[in-house]
Amino acid sequence: MSAPTGTGRWLRGIHFSAFSLVMMGILVLAVVILAPTLQAFAQQRSQIADQQAIVDTLNSQVDAAKAQRARWNDPSYIRAQARDRLYYVMPGETSYLVIDDRPPAAASTDAPVSSKIQQTHTDWAGSLFGSFMGAGLTEATPAQLSGQTGTPAPTPTPTK
Repeated sequence: MSAPTGTGRWLRGIHFSAFSLVMMGILVLAVVILAPTLQAFAQQRSQIADQQAIVDTLNSQVDAAKAQRARWNDPSYIRAQARDRLYYVMPGETSYLVIDDRPPAAASTDAPVSSKIQQTHTDWAGSLFGSFMGAGLTEATPAQLSGQTGTPAPTPTPTK
């Protein structure tokens, strides 16, 4: 017979007693029973945290409403609101309502800003590429290209 391998020796070395089998069964049973309970606990804690955040938000809104109510219980605040919102004045006071009499902002027009600067309505990238290709393939002199002698006359292409 061949010598047992390392795994075989390890498996032969394991001895199960009745106590260890009972304990493993209890452990598996505990995991099966507690897993759903722990999941429900975690879900409920999450819901509690969400509800607590909502309660905190509502408490801050209640505090703001209480502060607003306290302001409206102050007679000087009511007087100030009546002056600002309804343009009320106290007896004997003269009210002046200043209307903005400045001319309205200039309406935007499509007219050019000047005769020299105008908005182009062409594809500048295509024009640049065409100019580059045309400059490389033309037989015009630099003086003709700079526009000093007008437009260059087309040169005839040699025929064979």
